[in-house]
Amino acid sequence: MNGDDLAAFEAELGFDTLAIRAGYQRTHEAEHNEAIFPTSSYVYNSAAQAAARFSGDEPGNIYSRFTNPTVRTFENRLAALEGAESCVATSSGMAAIMSTCLGLLKTGDHIVSSRAIFGSTVVLFNNYMARFGVATTYVDLTDLSAWEAAIQDNSKILFLETPSNPLVEIADLKKLSELAHRYDCLLVVDNCLCTPALQKPLALGADVVIHSATKYLDGQGRAVGGAVLGSKELVGDEVYAVLRTTGPTMSPFNAWIFLKGLETLNLRMKAHCENTLQLAQWLDDHPAVDKVHYPGLEGHPGYALALQQQTAFGGLLSFELKNNTRENAWQVVDHTRLLSITANLGDVKTTITHPATTTHGRVPVEEREKSGISDGLLRIAVGLESIADIKNDLQRGLSSL
Repeated sequence: MNGDDLAAFEAELGFDTLAIRAGYQRTHEAEHNEAIFPTSSYVYNSAAQAAARFSGDEPGNIYSRFTNPTVRTFENRLAALEGAESCVATSSGMAAIMSTCLGLLKTGDHIVSSRAIFGSTVVLFNNYMARFGVATTYVDLTDLSAWEAAIQDNSKILFLETPSNPLVEIADLKKLSELAHRYDCLLVVDNCLCTPALQKPLALGADVVIHSATKYLDGQGRAVGGAVLGSKELVGDEVYAVLRTTGPTMSPFNAWIFLKGLETLNLRMKAHCENTLQLAQWLDDHPAVDKVHYPGLEGHPGYALALQQQTAFGGLLSFELKNNTRENAWQVVDHTRLLSITANLGDVKTTITHPATTTHGRVPVEEREKSGISDGLLRIAVGLESIADIKNDLQRGLSSL
C-alpha cells in the first residue's frame, strides 16, 4: 500500500490491532516480524538522488541520526495509538522534553509548569533553560486559577504530567487546554504514566504529548527512549529539526524493543491497574499507613476526573507513613525482599523508591514541600507479580516499624 492507502486502512483498526501492526510495511524479504536496520547511512542510486534526498525534494532515508526505518516504524505506530499526525523518537524521555523546549521556545519566552513534575524536568527548566533566557513559573497542578494567574505576555507553554509523579494528582486537560489556547499558549502533556492505552491528551485538547518510552511503552525495563507527538507543524517540523541537527537519537535496536512492548501495552496496562487498585485498597486500611495517593480510591480528590478522562487509574501509587520520617521510610524499603529498590517505573517487576532522596532529591527542599513530597512518602510502581506476594513483601517492610 502507498502511504495514503495505509493510513486509511489503519484508521478503521482498533487499539490492540494498531499496537501490533500499525506503521510497518514489509521489505522485499517478506519478513513477518519487523526488521531492525542497524545502519548509520544509506546508499543512493545516483548523485542526483542523493542531492534530492538532502534537499528534501525526495522523501527517503538520509542518515540514521534522523531517518531510520525501525525508528520510523515505532514513531508511526505510537502516533497511530495517540492519534497524532507526527511523532519524533528520541534517546530518552528527558531528551524528548529538551527537544520540545528547543524546538518550540526562544530566549525571552516563559513556561508555566505544574509543580508536580519529574525532578529532572525541574532541573532542566531551572538550571538549563534559564541559562538561555527561558523562565519558568511553577503552580499547583489542580489549581486552574493559579495557572491563569501565572500566565504572562511572553508565556508560550503550559507543561504538566497527569497523573503526576509521585502523588498521582489529576489535571483537568480540557479546562487547561481551553486556558492555554485562550492565551495563545501550547499545552504540553507528559503522558508517561497513562500511555495512550489509558489516556489520549491530544483528543482532550493538548497540543503536544511527551513519553518516556523507557517506562510502560517498553514495559520490561530493557531500554531507554522517548517520544514527542503532535501536529506536523509543531512536531514534524519544529521538534524534528532539533533532532536532525542536535542528534538525541533513538537507536534502531531500542526502537525495535519498544515496538515489541507496544504489542502487549493494552494487556499490561489493564493488569498493572488491577494490581495497583488492590494494593491501594489494602494500604488504605493498613494501621501503619496515614494516607494513600491513588486516583482509583473514591476518597482521592481526582477520582471523578480520572473516571472522565482515563479508561483506568494507572499502575503507580504512593503512600505516607503515620510515623512520617525518612528513617522509617528507609526502614520499610530495606526490609522488603521481593520489591526492587529502584527509581524506574513501568516494569513488570514491582519497584519501590523514596522520592525525597531519589527522583526528587535534586529539587530544593522548599519546592519538595510545596509539592507534598514528604520524608515519609514512598512510591510503588506496581508490577505484574502475584498481588498476594506484593502485599506480603510490603507487609514485611511495614511490620519492621
